[in-house]
Amino acid sequence: MGRLMFISIICLWAASMLVVQGGDPVITFEWKVTYGNVAPLGVPVKGILINGEFPGPNINSTTNNNVVINVFNNLDEPLLFTWHGIQNRKNSWQDGTLGTMCPILPGTNFTYQFQVKDQIGSYMYYPVTDMHRAAGGFGGLRIHSRPLIPVPYDQPADEFTVMVGDWFNKGYTALKKILDSGRNLGRADGIHINGKTAKGDGTDEPLFTMEAGKTYRYRFCNAGLKTAVNVRFQGHTMKLVEMEGSHMVQNNYESLDVHVGMCFTVLVTADQEPRDYFLVASSRFTKRELTSTGIVRYLNGNGAPKPDLPKPPVGWAWSLNQFRTFRWNLTASAARPNPQGSYKYGGINITRTIRLANTAEKVDGKLRYAINGVSFVEPTTPLKLAEYYGVAEKVFKYNNIPDEPPAQVTKVAMEPIVVNITYKDFIEVIFENHETAIQSWNIDGYAFFAVGIETGTWSPEKRMDYNLLDAVSRHTIQVFPKSWAAVFITFDNAGMWNIRSEVWDRHYLGQQLYFSSLSPNRSLRDEYNMRDGTLVCGIVESMPKPPPFSS
Repeated sequence: MGRLMFISIICLWAASMLVVQGGDPVITFEWKVTYGNVAPLGVPVKGILINGEFPGPNINSTTNNNVVINVFNNLDEPLLFTWHGIQNRKNSWQDGTLGTMCPILPGTNFTYQFQVKDQIGSYMYYPVTDMHRAAGGFGGLRIHSRPLIPVPYDQPADEFTVMVGDWFNKGYTALKKILDSGRNLGRADGIHINGKTAKGDGTDEPLFTMEAGKTYRYRFCNAGLKTAVNVRFQGHTMKLVEMEGSHMVQNNYESLDVHVGMCFTVLVTADQEPRDYFLVASSRFTKRELTSTGIVRYLNGNGAPKPDLPKPPVGWAWSLNQFRTFRWNLTASAARPNPQGSYKYGGINITRTIRLANTAEKVDGKLRYAINGVSFVEPTTPLKLAEYYGVAEKVFKYNNIPDEPPAQVTKVAMEPIVVNITYKDFIEVIFENHETAIQSWNIDGYAFFAVGIETGTWSPEKRMDYNLLDAVSRHTIQVFPKSWAAVFITFDNAGMWNIRSEVWDRHYLGQQLYFSSLSPNRSLRDEYNMRDGTLVCGIVESMPKPPPFSS
């Protein structure tokens, strides 16, 4: 009876969504989230499983699909998933961050409902609550092109999701205690590939199987906590074809850096002697190199992989130079029929420049990470709910960081950070890293143009060197030590959106903020209403729901 009721609810919701979202198909999933032992490096630890799987199941979708995921939280702690890179057009209600949603309480369920509107490419999901990302709960999210939209390469024989990342054998609860005590996580214990690492003793089962003469699509994502990873195939090159929703100018690479939170797609052709080969993933920018391998097997091949592994690159200058080779394919169509290059971002006037500088600070003797002198603290009432219910002043202050970093941070404030952005403004954001550790940033709700990464200090004169023609449209950006990165964003997606460090210990200890961009029209043309069934908590829990937006 319960299952029939669930199906009925889904069907009723689907009918309403088809009206709102123009008749696009609905795909549904049911997730049961539980604890379970996992051992990516051979040491059993308490992990987080989705339907018994680690990593979690792939979400396979097509452009404009409406995605319905009913999440049953069978953990003994609150849980929340974010859909990393999904823009959730007009719908920050479903973004899955603690600034926009209340967490799913233990023993309860919640149904996410979002549309992969006008997007294609390789993405992922992961939990944002506490240090759950260190325990699993992550997986791939694929968005395929619609059949009538041409893709700038031949259909591959098959495709594979490859989740790579660092791993800590201490377990996520121990990592949380370390951070809560004001200490640094230290070094990871190893690197995993889809939750595994090959033993190399001849007993390893293959991660992937290819047939000689055919080409395969590999979707890489770094779901780790803090370590960039270099990936490479023994004896094979990779053709980079897509990055975070953008078709790329196609170049061949011996190896590619996957920064924390980053996803991309490569094509690999099985054009070597039929046998086993290693897929290699190794840490980058760490004092001690950590390496993991997985087996790629040729169908009907004969022979173990050769012991000599392809060597990794050295230094971050190599990675910076690789970034400069990434170019947007101007003639390819992405989610829509028109070519990507028809959007001339380089000719739009900048209306505001926001410079964000990350720093490591001590507050009452404990480590905190700050942005422009403020370290973010999660409120008990989600920022979006406080704003929607008209009680924002009781939860946060708008514009409590300056648009430029202070010359010197004398005292770090600890509070929620919300920057008010005028709807549809064209903004330049500069990420400034004066530290010696590499940074990785993500902006929810948008794809931005990564127009420049350089060493040294940013100044307005640096705009002369921006790529104003074919910079890649993406949602994550790395910032090298003592360097800066510049991105352009059109703020045409109304809502409350998280800007966060993907280096998760920094995120946990305050290196994040929110951009609030509200439409002055309060219209459904610009932003959806808070739907029935939305979880409410904090000071708005007992308040009456505000009147809905008009059509």
